[in-house]
Amino acid sequence: MKPRVSDFVAILFAISGFTFWVLGDSCIKWIGPALPPVQIVTFMGIFMAMTLAAQAAVRGNLDQLRPRSYVRQGLRALLDMTNNVCVVIALRHISLTMFYILIFTSPLLVALLSSVFLREHLGAKKLFALLLGFIGVVTAVAPWSHEQRIDLIGFLCCMICVTCFSINMVWSRVLTRTEPPESMAFCSGVVTAITGLALTGTHARPLTISLTALLLLMGVFCAAGTSCFYFAVKHTSASNVSQYHYTQLLTGAIVSYVVWHELPGPWMLLGGTLILGSGAMIALAARQAQQRKAA
Repeated sequence: MKPRVSDFVAILFAISGFTFWVLGDSCIKWIGPALPPVQIVTFMGIFMAMTLAAQAAVRGNLDQLRPRSYVRQGLRALLDMTNNVCVVIALRHISLTMFYILIFTSPLLVALLSSVFLREHLGAKKLFALLLGFIGVVTAVAPWSHEQRIDLIGFLCCMICVTCFSINMVWSRVLTRTEPPESMAFCSGVVTAITGLALTGTHARPLTISLTALLLLMGVFCAAGTSCFYFAVKHTSASNVSQYHYTQLLTGAIVSYVVWHELPGPWMLLGGTLILGSGAMIALAARQAQQRKAA
């Protein structure tokens, strides 16, 4: 019998997954103006599936890619497809840092869904921390400020991303009891590629060598992030994984500054501070709960 993976290891995989996703999102933002959203998502699915298949072949576990339930995996993968299309559209309209701030409403929704459908305990401290994070999001967006305007299309796409991602995370917590993480990531890539090809049809734009290289990098980063994410939700609670979503604010801000020279404004900095404080409170509460359980 295989030893159980610790919460600490699962959390390391969660942080790695969220970091890989930042790198993948950065490639998407770079490619965004050159290609239609569906074409970008199509190549994301193709290169994700190819990367995961190659990895499984090298490790000799191709059987792990086979879904145990094709219907449930297909429906869940469509959530991924919808989420990815909205990510591409959103990143055309807002900065990378603002994108992550907006989608940080997902931990609150994940916690609420987990408490209802998975019976995961939602204590007063965690609830307060999640609400603090939500206040941080509102502060960062600063709808009262005339200096900071949020593109409506980008905002709506982020809200769709939050909904799809949150439902996917909670549902994945259930599916990983019977489905291998490799299978879930591979199925997302295959369904995304097939659906994208069907929607793109003959309207695809020609690719250059540099665009192809960026699309390949995007697929590899997304495959690595998705694999780490599903491994994490298999071995710890969905609410524990969702709290490390906040690390994307730091990595996203760093990439935004280095690549696009984007600096956050004062409201964004204040909101980001509240969000990071919220994440630290949840992480501390989770660690204390784990220590009490082990005692």
